[in-house]
Amino acid sequence: MLTAVLLFLPLAAALLLLVVKGAAARALAFGASLLEFVIAAYVAFDFTRHGSTAYNLDYRWIASAGINFHIGLDGLSLLMVLLTTFLVPLILLSAFKRDYDNPSTFYALVLFMQTGLLGVFVSLDAFLFYFFWEVALIPIYLLAGAWGGERRIAVTLKFFLYTVVGSLLMLAGFVYLYLQTGPAAGSLAQHSSELTAFYNLKLSAAEQSWLFWLIFAAFAVKMPIFPFHTWQPDTYTEAPAPATMLLSGIMLKMGIYGTLRWLLPVVPLGVSQWQKPVIILSVIGIIYGAIIAIRQRDVKRLIAYSSLSHVGLMAAGVFSLTQIGLQGAVVQMLAHGVNVVGMFFIADAIERRTGTRYIPDLGGLTRRTPILSVCFLIMLLSTVALPLTGGFVGEFLLLAGVYEYNAWVGAVAGLTIIFSAVYLLRMFQRVMLGPDSSFSETITDLTGGELLVLVPLIALVFWIGLFPNIFLHISEPAVTNILALVGR
Repeated sequence: MLTAVLLFLPLAAALLLLVVKGAAARALAFGASLLEFVIAAYVAFDFTRHGSTAYNLDYRWIASAGINFHIGLDGLSLLMVLLTTFLVPLILLSAFKRDYDNPSTFYALVLFMQTGLLGVFVSLDAFLFYFFWEVALIPIYLLAGAWGGERRIAVTLKFFLYTVVGSLLMLAGFVYLYLQTGPAAGSLAQHSSELTAFYNLKLSAAEQSWLFWLIFAAFAVKMPIFPFHTWQPDTYTEAPAPATMLLSGIMLKMGIYGTLRWLLPVVPLGVSQWQKPVIILSVIGIIYGAIIAIRQRDVKRLIAYSSLSHVGLMAAGVFSLTQIGLQGAVVQMLAHGVNVVGMFFIADAIERRTGTRYIPDLGGLTRRTPILSVCFLIMLLSTVALPLTGGFVGEFLLLAGVYEYNAWVGAVAGLTIIFSAVYLLRMFQRVMLGPDSSFSETITDLTGGELLVLVPLIALVFWIGLFPNIFLHISEPAVTNILALVGR
């Protein structure tokens, strides 16, 4: 029952926000998101005692077609639920720092999107998964299109086209898989869209080969990996900061999660056939994203390309099909979500104070912003994968997994740490420590409200870095089961 509460509480709050205005709207949005996190934390604590069966909810939705409203949790989905419910209150707090037109609608869309994201992570029925996949996309189109920058319409249209094409291909793959299933136990329908029914299919290698690309297309766009990435830098740059945080911190995890849950175990022969090309594309994305990031002069755009580079490593780790690689991807999803939200929040804080994100116009900001400088440096060093931070644990495990697959590929993938140190430390030096700019004497330090956003992020950076076994222990049974299904 708590799984359903987690799923629909943000939706109920979003609907209320359509009639609540003013300061009450902020209180409602933040209060609902905070309550959602408290419930998720309780579920996580209880999960360790009662396991996943206590949070499994299965109702017949379209009985004649064998489509069920089936949701549940295992270690993998639980961590994604925790990440989502942890970040959304902080993203809403960051949104309160700017005066958006129709703020109640803005906050409602954020919470509506949270419902879609959580639905993706808990769905155990293919068409329910697809339904929530599309539900999560609608609010971000509106957030980017209505509150974005000058080029928001063209950029949002490009994002829309990429994601819709990918989603339709995935739907086509799901329909084919559905038509290959038999009736579920106790059902009068001829077919079933249950996840377990897809897992039990006996498909030929040829079928799995083309089904792989139908399903993976949606996930490759969402991550994104090279060359499906061209929507990402523009969208991250033009979208309002809270929408960019949702996209980078949570939404891209839909692609990695979908690959783990709905691709690897469903078409294992297709994965085996296309494993090497996908890893090569992922490694190309690592190098490409890093090189382009080095050349950027816009702080937000630099972080966008940095994210592309790091996601390439996550994808390579997943397709290494090793226990350590998949575990690394899970931990890195958490660490990357925290890091990238912190980095985009700091970029937005600097822009609000100076009116610019253009790196050559900035410099010498640290003199009057010691707290901002320390917070910026911590988030940056976690992104670079400094030991004792969350970023280090995830990237170390990912590189070990890729190295186990192929030593040469692992060596090339390892360049991500060197490149990220180059472009991120160089950016920090030019923005915070460089020659004085026109803002050096007038810029103000972080406020208490801004620290409410950054302190929890920094705390989680060190929690993941110092105590990774907490998270690895939660995800290990799910990862082991995925690999067993792939190897069957």
